[in-house]
Amino acid sequence: MKSKNEWRTDKEYVLIVADLLAQPAVKKLANYTQHHHSTRLQHSIAVSYDSYKIAKKMHLDYRSTARAGLLHDLFYYDWRTTKFNLGTHAFIHPRVALRNAEKITPLNKKEKDIILKHMFGATLAVPRYPESLIVSLVDDFEAEHEFFGPLRAKMRRKIKKRRIRTTW
Repeated sequence: MKSKNEWRTDKEYVLIVADLLAQPAVKKLANYTQHHHSTRLQHSIAVSYDSYKIAKKMHLDYRSTARAGLLHDLFYYDWRTTKFNLGTHAFIHPRVALRNAEKITPLNKKEKDIILKHMFGATLAVPRYPESLIVSLVDDFEAEHEFFGPLRAKMRRKIKKRRIRTTW
């Protein structure tokens, strides 16, 4: 299993996202819970780093993938309780994230597409670039991992405890 801090030792990755991680707007994500067991910043870093590694292996634009992956959930509200008149959270938050990202750094077309289309599947916004699809799929994977990971670990401990009791 990968370490939560594996990204810190990847010098190339850190160089790509260091300016973004230094931004107060990005640091602020640490104050928001994302999938019950992680902060929005932890989630965004996980999506960014795993997407970066995949894009790099596939000889794609890993720089844009890493940066947009980090910014894909750049919003500051509790998505479980905040409701919108214009649509669902899945539809609205990519636009909010894009607007917030554009305030802190210039974005290329690919980065904009990655942020806007990262909810593909939950929305009908079809990714234009392979990098956009990567971030969308990794985002889904990380969400599932963050939500169910601690529950799976708890179940494993209970099963292991029962096995120990039954062997005595």
